[in-house]
Amino acid sequence: MVLHHQAFFLMRYAGGHGCSWIQGNSIHVHQNPISSKNWRRGSVDSAFPSAPAEVASVQNFFEYICAGPLIGKMGLTSDTIAESIDKWILYGSLLSRLFQLNDMHLTDPQKKRFYHYYIPVFLWCENQISKHASQFKDGEDIPPLVIGFSAPQGCGKTTLVSALAHLFDVTGRKSATISIDDFYLTAEDQGKLREANPGNSLLELRGNAGSHDLPFSVETLTSLCKMTKEGMKMKLPRYDKSAYSGKGDRADPSAWPVVEGPLTVVLFEGWMLGFTPQPVEAVRAVDPQLEIVNKNLEAYYDAWDKFVDAWAVIKIQDPSCVYQWRLQVAF
Repeated sequence: MVLHHQAFFLMRYAGGHGCSWIQGNSIHVHQNPISSKNWRRGSVDSAFPSAPAEVASVQNFFEYICAGPLIGKMGLTSDTIAESIDKWILYGSLLSRLFQLNDMHLTDPQKKRFYHYYIPVFLWCENQISKHASQFKDGEDIPPLVIGFSAPQGCGKTTLVSALAHLFDVTGRKSATISIDDFYLTAEDQGKLREANPGNSLLELRGNAGSHDLPFSVETLTSLCKMTKEGMKMKLPRYDKSAYSGKGDRADPSAWPVVEGPLTVVLFEGWMLGFTPQPVEAVRAVDPQLEIVNKNLEAYYDAWDKFVDAWAVIKIQDPSCVYQWRLQVAF
């Protein structure tokens, strides 16, 4: 099952294993509100734009949702979708305004992105959060659930995570987003890595295993997991890829965004998140320079993966798409 952007999700729960420009977040419903009991009657007005338009058929909307390729993977059924149809309408409206789109006139790719991709993933996230919270007693501090998003470069994982974070925030649940990019070595330390590995082009610039500040990763993720109380604040590190003519450097802390507790969820994304070392012989056969990169991966489980409570892995249909996506970003 492949979405229009050539990606789908493989998801599992790993319990025990380790735009300020948006104004207004409400939707307006006709006198017969769409709810779990009467979703088949009534129509919804969009709060964006100011002149509302009717949904042609809520039944068609329901059937469109049920036809999505991720529904089965989420454990959703037609009954559970019918019971939560008001959520689908709300979340679709919020996403439309986030991307400055008219939710009554979405193109087919836009509809697929929202109703076959983003919203099913968000509902899955909500379900994982509920499972996570159920493990704690009343009155206990509940640490945020850390969800890891692993996906190839250029396939839209950062946009997905940003959309999910927006939905959490506008529905009253605090979230934090962090990328493996935010844990790259400083420009100075990247220079030292390059000098320590002369002739190895895989460690000359940022990107591969070995070019991340793993102790800094542990410190940051540990602190995020302790954001359980009102009033707690923390700065999230960010990396500036434009620094030093594109070679990059850690952004100045004055530019780091601030998150406040209690956090409900941490959305952690990266192209090599969850990668594990491969047999040395197989790696050496591909490229001898990969051997040290493969060795470096041994330290990444304790620095990254053990913090992840639930995984969302995006698989693309054709890996060659990555090259085209990278060229689009570059030019």
